[in-house]
Amino acid sequence: MHFSKAVVKCRIPILILAFVLIIPSCFGMLGTRINYDMLDYLPEDMDTVIGQHELMDDFGKGAFSFIIVEDMPHKDVAKLKDKIEQVDHVETVVWYDSLVDVSVPMELFPDSVLKEFNTEHSTMMAVFFDTATSEDATMDSIREIRSVCGKQCYVSGMSALVTDLKDLCEQEEPIYVGLAVLLACAAMLLLLDSWLVPFVFLASIGMMILLNLGTNYFMGEISYITKALSAVLQLAVTMDYSIFLWHSYSEQREKVADNNEAMAIAIDQTLTSVIGSSITTVAGFISLCFMTFTMGRDLGIVMAKGVLLGVLGCVTVLPAMILLLDKPLQKTKHRALIPDMHGFARAVVKAAPIFLIIFAIGAVPAYRGYTQTNQEVYYDMGQCLPEDMEYVIANNKLTEEFDIATTHMVLVNRSVPNRQIHKMMEEMEQVDGIKYVLGMESIVGSRIPDEILPESILSIMKSDNWELMLINSEYKVASNEVNAQIDQLNAILKKYDEGGLLIGEAPCMKDMIETTAHDFRVVNAVSILAIFVIIALVEKSFSLPFILIAVIETAIFINLGLPHYLGQSLPFIAPICISTIQLGATVDYAILMTTRYKMERMQGQSKKDSVRIALATSIPSVIVSGMGLFAATFGVALYSNIDIIRSMCMLMARGALISMVCVILILPALLLLCDKLVCATTLDMRRVCTVKADKEAIGK
Repeated sequence: MHFSKAVVKCRIPILILAFVLIIPSCFGMLGTRINYDMLDYLPEDMDTVIGQHELMDDFGKGAFSFIIVEDMPHKDVAKLKDKIEQVDHVETVVWYDSLVDVSVPMELFPDSVLKEFNTEHSTMMAVFFDTATSEDATMDSIREIRSVCGKQCYVSGMSALVTDLKDLCEQEEPIYVGLAVLLACAAMLLLLDSWLVPFVFLASIGMMILLNLGTNYFMGEISYITKALSAVLQLAVTMDYSIFLWHSYSEQREKVADNNEAMAIAIDQTLTSVIGSSITTVAGFISLCFMTFTMGRDLGIVMAKGVLLGVLGCVTVLPAMILLLDKPLQKTKHRALIPDMHGFARAVVKAAPIFLIIFAIGAVPAYRGYTQTNQEVYYDMGQCLPEDMEYVIANNKLTEEFDIATTHMVLVNRSVPNRQIHKMMEEMEQVDGIKYVLGMESIVGSRIPDEILPESILSIMKSDNWELMLINSEYKVASNEVNAQIDQLNAILKKYDEGGLLIGEAPCMKDMIETTAHDFRVVNAVSILAIFVIIALVEKSFSLPFILIAVIETAIFINLGLPHYLGQSLPFIAPICISTIQLGATVDYAILMTTRYKMERMQGQSKKDSVRIALATSIPSVIVSGMGLFAATFGVALYSNIDIIRSMCMLMARGALISMVCVILILPALLLLCDKLVCATTLDMRRVCTVKADKEAIGK
């Protein structure tokens, strides 16, 4: 109670401090860099990542793009190339006149390369930047190139993708927060007993969201997914804590005359329940930190921090605001719209055998759909963007005009003889789906004399340590075909140069596929184990963790299984994150009901009455909590044009409803079925079984 009384006594200083902290938080939020490149989160010890560093360190080349120019005379293309070379951070532009003077007839140029770089209406040039793919400087360069080139030109490549992604995110993110706030407020207005209190909740939670976003500054940078979702998720998962405090305060207000004393008691009660409730949510987010694909750690840390700040705000800032606005809050109270649930609870308990059958039958197709969905995810981030985005249009042009879906780069040690490199290139060109391999050896020996090869092209393709080659492929990034192709190319490369490196978007994506497949298993196991231990300690039971996790995991299987049956493909990160977020955020519903069931059982109620009372008293809280999470995420899911954001929000919204239904209908049936087992394996409930056995013995 000392903490509670201190909060009540210092309510004005607490509010002043909260408002003061918002100022540096806003600066911290603005100063936090946002990373839009998913490939940046691969482990540093992978060959593809090492190769990217070598390319930058040895060649001064980072990002790479193809520019397609349509219906433009070659002399004008040459002038355009000169303009592009003047753009900041453009390291090299490779086109026809990079190899020979534009006055030299194109007929003298190697047929194989000429054909691949030119069509009837289009020509293509390659651009290397001296900055990394997702650096702000690279994105600025992409925008300037688009401005210089005009509507006749199309810029493809990962840097173009992250540029469009950033622009779209920055345009949509304020609307995400606005929709989440609007719909969450609407849900609270309908489900709570005051017209004013939802706005007080939002003000308190909003402060904690700003503090969370501001403290991200100390992380250096966060991913765009974390930025887009963190405010929405923090609002959704910490809203419950505010509701707990308000209900507790309203209850004490009727018992205690002094509102300050009522609040002190309410804070004390809420702190105990909120800490227990938040631990499972924090555990779910912390489990994401076990991903080797470090974007999970990024999201996990930010959201765990957000939940802890949400708890802190709930027992400090919110009580201070409620006490300050106590009179208008009391005047705007109204009758709660959720009706008495005892009749409904009685019907659910009566129909328990039916729900058990539904649970047993439905679990099988749900699990099957869940496993299939995990195999049907996509990794090509280009699929996240709308069809009318500039990157998507450019990529489609590249595929339609030049039959190029992706470009690999090969770094071969300079010590490998030219003759061996030439043989290696010939072997690589025989691999299915390879359009051609472009290196010095594809030019030397052609009809162009060595004497007219400028030093500039030699420096493009060779450094002190490495020789660079470009490989264009017909296969799409992250497809099974391109992954098999990469395996074959790597086998050929290692045969000629054990230290050679195959890099580029597709090899990085292949590494991402292998990394995240492992991460999915690890994160799932860690989250389930952590939450199992927490439930076991909180409930002092060995059997209850199995029952509660079985209910929520079934809800997760249904949620993640539906995309398979609906013919939808999810972005790869969605199932990994959603399985842990849904488990951590909604297992509280089950803990709430089970704790009340235990209390009633220990007070001598029969198993049916215990389950009925627990269900009737828990349903309002479960509905408010579930609808809050649904409301905060559903609007974003409908609005967002970025598929990865849309998919994750839709899964969270749907998951909240499915978990809510499973806890209300399935958990009571399982508690009735397993009552004897629960009593026998739960520390505080053993005496229930003992007393019952003694009564039966006396009766005999």
